[in-house]
Amino acid sequence: MVWLENLPKGARRSRRNLMQIGAMTASAIFAGLMTTPASAKSHKPGKGDGPPGKPMCFLKGTRIRTADGDKKIEDLAVGDLLPGLFGGIRPIQWIGRYSFRRPDPTKAWVTDFLPVRVARSALGLDIPSTDLCITRGHALFIDGLLVPVCNLINGRTVTIYDAGDVDHLEYFHLKLPTHDVIHAEDTPCETLVYLDENAVNFAEYLRQGGPPETEEARCAPWAGFGRRVEMKSRFRSAISPWVDRREKLDVIRDQLEEGAIVLTRDLERV
Repeated sequence: MVWLENLPKGARRSRRNLMQIGAMTASAIFAGLMTTPASAKSHKPGKGDGPPGKPMCFLKGTRIRTADGDKKIEDLAVGDLLPGLFGGIRPIQWIGRYSFRRPDPTKAWVTDFLPVRVARSALGLDIPSTDLCITRGHALFIDGLLVPVCNLINGRTVTIYDAGDVDHLEYFHLKLPTHDVIHAEDTPCETLVYLDENAVNFAEYLRQGGPPETEEARCAPWAGFGRRVEMKSRFRSAISPWVDRREKLDVIRDQLEEGAIVLTRDLERV
């Protein structure tokens, strides 16, 4: 709407976040009236029903920056060298793999199994350099923080990936000697911070290194929130044109949303 474009930037931010609060409230009420849908099954026999939520993963086909140039994640091998922002160039210790099939091809995927799509240039010019698809708990490294991508979904440049007619989704994750930040599609993303026995090839890790140790420290501060805390975050953003008490993650999300509006508007004019 043209009149919305003419609103001051702060007023647009306030209106956008108030609308999000309303949508989240309505969604919570609706969810309470509905039963939980059946989950898809892990491809690995005998393993859990949950999606790859805890192990933060890259979708098959994602290009990873290595010491020898970019390679698709499924073509990497243990021992390949990756340049990390914190630890420098180090070898891959393990590659976790998670495989999921849609139980009923005539029905849509359960949303929890779908990755988040970060569109090209969503975070800056050519960052990502092409669409990046990662699971919703996977953190991007932005302004010194590790931010779960699910907290950045804006319906424009950061969205739930449309799997369409795809019946099989395969995810991978990379473990370095310590937690680090690497580049996937030229975007800073975290490596694996803890191991998960739901990986299809978890037994391979046990053979190589024995039982996993306790969760290691992250390489940078982690900033994320659940739905209830997000409501407070949205409220802080809504009142920020008058009283700005936003936290760093609030500002990052607001900036990405405002950038997404500009980017999509420019694309529509091309």
